[in-house]
Amino acid sequence: MSATVQPVTCEHLPGALGIGTATPRISWKTRAEPGWAQSAYQVSVTSAAGTWLSERIESQDSVLQPWPARPLGSGERADVSVRLWGEADKAPGPWSPAAAVETGLLSPADWTATPITPAWDEDPDSDRRPPLLRRGFTLSRPVASARLYVTAHGLYEMEVNGTRIGSDAFSPGWTVYGKRLRYYTYDVTAQLAEGENAMGAWLADGWYRGRFGFHGGHRNLYGDKVALLAQLHVTHDDGSVTIVGTDSEWKAAFGPILFTGLYEGEDHDARQLPAGWSSKGFDDGGWQPVAAVTRDPATLVAPEGPPVRCTDEVKPVNVSTSPSGKLILDFGQNLVGRLRITVHGEAGAKVTLRHAEVLQDGELYTRPLRGAAATDVYTLAGGAPETWEPRFTIHGFRYAEIEGWTGGDVAQNVVARVYHTDMERTGWFECSDAGLNRLHENVRWSMKGNFVDIPTDCPQRDERLGWTGDLQVFAPTATFLYDCSGMLSSWLKDVAAEQSPDGTVPWYVPVIPGGDYWTPVRPGAVWGDVAVLTPWVLHERFNDPGILADQYPSAKAWVDLLDKLAGDSHLWNTGFQLGDWLDPSAPPEKPSEAKTDRHLVASAYFAWSARHLAKMAGVLGKSGDELHYLELARAAADAFAAEYILPDGRMTSDAQTAYALAIVFDLFPTVELRQLAGKRLAGLVREAGNRIATGFAGTPVITDALTQVDELETAYDLLLEKECPSWLYSVEQGGTTIWERWDSLLPDGTVNPGEMTSFNHYALGAVADWMHRCVAGLAPMEPGYRRILFRPQPGGGLTWASAAHETPYGRAAISWRTTAAGLSVEVEVPTGTTARVELPGQEPVEVGSGRFDYTVAAVS
Repeated sequence: MSATVQPVTCEHLPGALGIGTATPRISWKTRAEPGWAQSAYQVSVTSAAGTWLSERIESQDSVLQPWPARPLGSGERADVSVRLWGEADKAPGPWSPAAAVETGLLSPADWTATPITPAWDEDPDSDRRPPLLRRGFTLSRPVASARLYVTAHGLYEMEVNGTRIGSDAFSPGWTVYGKRLRYYTYDVTAQLAEGENAMGAWLADGWYRGRFGFHGGHRNLYGDKVALLAQLHVTHDDGSVTIVGTDSEWKAAFGPILFTGLYEGEDHDARQLPAGWSSKGFDDGGWQPVAAVTRDPATLVAPEGPPVRCTDEVKPVNVSTSPSGKLILDFGQNLVGRLRITVHGEAGAKVTLRHAEVLQDGELYTRPLRGAAATDVYTLAGGAPETWEPRFTIHGFRYAEIEGWTGGDVAQNVVARVYHTDMERTGWFECSDAGLNRLHENVRWSMKGNFVDIPTDCPQRDERLGWTGDLQVFAPTATFLYDCSGMLSSWLKDVAAEQSPDGTVPWYVPVIPGGDYWTPVRPGAVWGDVAVLTPWVLHERFNDPGILADQYPSAKAWVDLLDKLAGDSHLWNTGFQLGDWLDPSAPPEKPSEAKTDRHLVASAYFAWSARHLAKMAGVLGKSGDELHYLELARAAADAFAAEYILPDGRMTSDAQTAYALAIVFDLFPTVELRQLAGKRLAGLVREAGNRIATGFAGTPVITDALTQVDELETAYDLLLEKECPSWLYSVEQGGTTIWERWDSLLPDGTVNPGEMTSFNHYALGAVADWMHRCVAGLAPMEPGYRRILFRPQPGGGLTWASAAHETPYGRAAISWRTTAAGLSVEVEVPTGTTARVELPGQEPVEVGSGRFDYTVAAVS
């Protein structure tokens, strides 16, 4: 039987231009007849130096396999192909299509350019106008290929000979700039020619020096000068290379952007755009000189995931006039992005765009924005219709208010463009309940809106930080819905970079000043545990022990800190904690005052993280550490049970979160106590009228806890409840994303008075992971879904459900339907994997790749 191999991919990148390692790991997916299994593979690597063939490699593995050839040099391209042998094959199958991989600049010595900034004086405490930079240059021979390597202090967009380069936005992104600054690689072969050429750059403050953070924000967080570092490598037809980099030959001037800020919005005067400024032949005689700035090239790193891009466009679904006479556009979807307008009018006319997530009393409601103005202003150049979109700002909104419109039909000439990290979608879910389908879409939209270079929160207001706890609880859901492996592996390196010498993990990464509440950084459960639990989730979902190896020192430092804080008692019962943050019973202005003892939460997480650190050590072959942390986890669990679990199975905190954590984290010393606790948890849910009573700590685990103690129908009752607080309450209220609070919109239609009130915040959407694994019944049994568990658990009156996930090996899927005759189930197992099928009342079945149908007869 023959197998068809899809092109090879490298690391976690959808494209491999400018990859940051000389020995990229390779992966491939295989399509073959049912039951076919790989037994060996061979790799072909072709570069300018020739073709290299590996030996036949006896292996069934096809995910993140070691680079088999010599290490690549900087800027070196290779074409990689694979061919396979099946278990019964005497001869190999055909070679896969060739996949190109090309390294970036791998050594600090490869960087010969100097970062530059405009030489003019600026007031570092003021709103500074962003500059344009340009340089003309001459190429003496025809161009065979060309690569442009770029980064910036601030944000940049590049142009070559009048053409925008790349489709990425907000590059180079937000990292811990002093330790890690990303650069991007662009193929600019088509934009260059022999003779005269020109390059130009737009620059903006971005996170680097713009006003960002709480309490009015802070300027100049990383420096007070924007700067561009760009290096163009041109290979000519004779093999010679010309390098043109940022240096003293560049010039600077102001462009049409008068001001731009991530919170504030953008002010653009089209009359001030110098025509042809990035094209050859432009007269820059009136432009100003530039000055060099310092940057250690050893801190420059290549991307590990895709950049931010526009991934969708949404048209208005309604245009109305507010009671005060304002023009209001409703896009029908709370989203993150910005507007693109096509307008015509007289020169100097202004169009003002304001954004918000909600309306109140028919007007744009901006209180939840806090200090974010979220306002864009466009001044027309006049003449022909003009199309404009901001460059360096982004907003969270469903509604837009437009003032000064002079164009045609606003509904036809305004579109919302959706921006987020351009991850591949990998997960789907549907069922017979329309409300649950909308809830799942709300989860997905909240993930998109908050995965903007880093995993953020609250895209509408003056925050948008990389909260560690929010991501920790949401990571299982995120990794099902999208391939966020590269994005999160990069962010976890920043987590490690920001970790204190004693092991403390910040509340959010990158770290910025946070006022008295968040500064100085203190260790906190749920949030700090991202250092251990999220690398494990990434390994579980993507079969990548390399992530565990990279993050192990960080994870170990965190657990060692907890061990020290807990001391001989093995209880983390001292110090500041957020606990079950945003428990719905907490007062609006005191979100940490939950029903569950915050130190119970901390001690439970201590045991859980110690256990997972032992698992990490086991995968990495650190047997001594594995035993040590396993014993530590057992000691912490025993201490937890003695302190917080009563002899009758009840807990000292008689609250949903306390029971859910103890059940899922396996902290009960006996099965009998666990079952008693499960009955109490189910009773608490019923006593609450099936309304949710958990915050960030309890919400991700409560449905799993009920399922594990044979209270499945109670879990469904909780999921399907529509009264506030509940998951479907927001759906019933017209929500199109997950809310920060269960009651961000109160039942009377007014916005929650709490200062922290966002309508786009993914943490409480962590329940989607349970929907994938238990409602539909699709879960990983081994890392990367190498072994898949299909175990649907119908309930709640649902008559059908389905889920599909693009695993590292290919598409896995399940669908089930109940009829009068019983339960019918279809599963799809990708080549290279096996599966265990567990159906109600049936013995488990082990299967290989292929499609399988099952029927479970109804019990008469």
